[in-house]
Amino acid sequence: MNEVTIRPIRDLDLVVEPWSWPFSHERRADIAANFAARRERAGGGIWNGRVLLMHRCEFAADVLRGAYFETDFADFLAWRDWGCPETGVLNCFAMGAVRSADGAYLLGVMGPNTANAGRVYFPGGTPDRSDVFDGRVDLAASLRRELAEETGLQWGDFVPAPDWQAVRIGSRVALIRVLDVPAKASALRERIRGHLAGDAEPELADIRIVRGPADLDSAMPDFVTAFLERMWR
Repeated sequence: MNEVTIRPIRDLDLVVEPWSWPFSHERRADIAANFAARRERAGGGIWNGRVLLMHRCEFAADVLRGAYFETDFADFLAWRDWGCPETGVLNCFAMGAVRSADGAYLLGVMGPNTANAGRVYFPGGTPDRSDVFDGRVDLAASLRRELAEETGLQWGDFVPAPDWQAVRIGSRVALIRVLDVPAKASALRERIRGHLAGDAEPELADIRIVRGPADLDSAMPDFVTAFLERMWR
C-alpha cells in the first residue's frame, strides 16, 4: 500500500520542457491496444489529445517546484490503467474541493462516455497545453477551466482557501484547493445539475453531496478520501 502524505502548499513554481518518456516508446503497441479497447468501452467518447505529466518534482517548505512534459492521453491512460508503474513520472493535477455554506462538499460523478466513468471526484483534471503561459504551467488556470467546463461555476462564485493541499500517493499528486460557496449544498447541486442538463456532452453524470465519513464509498479514489478524512479530523 502506498504511503499517503498531505502538506499545505502556498506557491507553485512549475514549468514545461521537452522530455522523452521511454515508457511511451517502449510500450507503443500495447498502449495503442489499450486505448482502442478503452475507447470502445466508452462508446467512442474519449479521444487521444495531449496532456502534461511531471518528470521532476521537489517539495521545499510550502513551495512545489516541478517540470512537466507533453505526451499523448493514450500514454497517460495506459500508464494509469497499469497501476502507475515507476517510470520517473508523476501525475500532478489540480482539483477544487467545492464546499457549501452548510459545510458539505460537492463531488462529480463521471459520465459514461469518459475514461473515468462512474468514479466520484472533485472537479479538476490533468493539465494540458491550454494551461501553459510563457513556458509556465498555471494549475490555478487549469482548475478554473475545469470548474467552468464540468460545473458551470466561475471563479467569482468562490472564496478560495489561500493554500493548496498536496495529497501525494505513489505517483499521483493531487493539488486540492478548498473553494467555499455562500450557498447551501442542495441549492448548489441543483445549479450545477442545471448546467449539466444544458450541456450537449457533459463530463459529469450527477453531483454527489458529501457531509461526513458515512458518505464515502469505493467509487472515490484514495486521494479524495484521504483529503476528506484529513479535513474532518
